[in-house]
Amino acid sequence: MLKRMALLLLVIVSLGLQSCVSAGAGLNSYIDSYDGYEFFYPNGWVETKVENGPDIVFHDIIQESENVSVVISPIPEGQSLRDLGTPTDVGQRLAQKVITSAGSDRKAELVGAAERDLDGELYYLLEYAVELPTQNRHNLASVVVRRGKLFTLNASTTEDRWDKMRDTFRQVVASFKAY
Repeated sequence: MLKRMALLLLVIVSLGLQSCVSAGAGLNSYIDSYDGYEFFYPNGWVETKVENGPDIVFHDIIQESENVSVVISPIPEGQSLRDLGTPTDVGQRLAQKVITSAGSDRKAELVGAAERDLDGELYYLLEYAVELPTQNRHNLASVVVRRGKLFTLNASTTEDRWDKMRDTFRQVVASFKAY
């Protein structure tokens, strides 16, 4: 009887540990200790250097337009994320200034905006539908203010791959931390 209970307990613990591992399965960790942020990105993606662009970009080697990037922007001294506005305010400004910059033929619609607390730090979670001349895209972003800078992690894919990548991108965006 005792052996059966021990075996049953071992099976339950094993299944519990397996489900914990599978939540992050297929993701690699990236840590930038110099700039002070980290996140997960999908296995099989490679780092790409972009001149005068994001701080870091990873993209899929097969679906090259699928990417995750981090942009670090200065903000007025002493400003907090809340001082910059609500999630919707910040999301709309980012859509106008970053996604659809002047002279761009892109159109971005903010389709979701929320906030979350991560270890006492406020993050905004943003979702966009982006229209380009040749394709429609879907973006998820996480935004936080740390050390007088606005950190924005953005994960982007084509609309036709959105259903397949949605859960992975949500894990990527949820993993983003700046310190």
